[in-house]
Amino acid sequence: MTTVTTFTPLIEPAMATARTAVLTKTLYSSRRGLLGWAAGITSVAVAYSSFYPQMSKSGAAQSENIPKSLREALNMNDIASAPGYLGSTVFGLIVPLLAMFFGAAFGARVTAADEESGRLDLLMAHPITRTSLVLQRFAALVLAATGIGVVVWLAMLAIRSGAELTAVSPGQFAAQCLNLVLLTITFGALATGIGAATGHRGTVLAGTAAVGVAAYGAHTFAGQLGAHWLAYLSPFHYYLDGEPLRNGFQPIAIAVFALASIVLVAAGTYRFGRRDLA
Repeated sequence: MTTVTTFTPLIEPAMATARTAVLTKTLYSSRRGLLGWAAGITSVAVAYSSFYPQMSKSGAAQSENIPKSLREALNMNDIASAPGYLGSTVFGLIVPLLAMFFGAAFGARVTAADEESGRLDLLMAHPITRTSLVLQRFAALVLAATGIGVVVWLAMLAIRSGAELTAVSPGQFAAQCLNLVLLTITFGALATGIGAATGHRGTVLAGTAAVGVAAYGAHTFAGQLGAHWLAYLSPFHYYLDGEPLRNGFQPIAIAVFALASIVLVAAGTYRFGRRDLA
């Protein structure tokens, strides 16, 4: 008896052209996970934002019990105001860390997960270059991060009046959510670059986590260490310090995030194209 082994094609011909086949397939196969991430991040943002009415009444008094140096490090000097509360808790700690984890997890799947599992050889048997594979999957990451950012923004607008967050305009929420998207993409680019260069998913996750912790620590404690310049090396500086919840869109921060992402993906793609994948 002859056993015939069949493989699922890269993507159905009717679903996408060759130039976007990997991008479309990546988004389609990740749809459940993406919905879960979007729902989880948005739920956390909404839940913590809803506590603001209580914090606006007692936040100032509570923050006085925290040492001044720690208040400054955690950006808690104005926790009684809507921008101050959201900037120090919701968008200052919880949501960006979740977004960073999402970027790292998605970035690890660009090439490293398939290479480590042995599926990359099957994928590369299709008429696609290594560069196109990386760029299309990274484009899927960009679209996924953008989608999550849009969902968070819409959720913030939905609870804006009920949670007494009207001091923050829809445009200012949009600016903060854009920074959230760019932070996610930057850490996704880092994970993509590490994965393309090493081919090991564990290395990607460990390396991205280490950089994330170091970056957050540099941003938070640079002032206390007397090394203010160190904060400028952290993506969290460009994510938070322009105070988009007060000042709106930050062109310099947007440019820095875009440049960092391009460099990281380009470096990883260059290395991936020259590695022996056998």
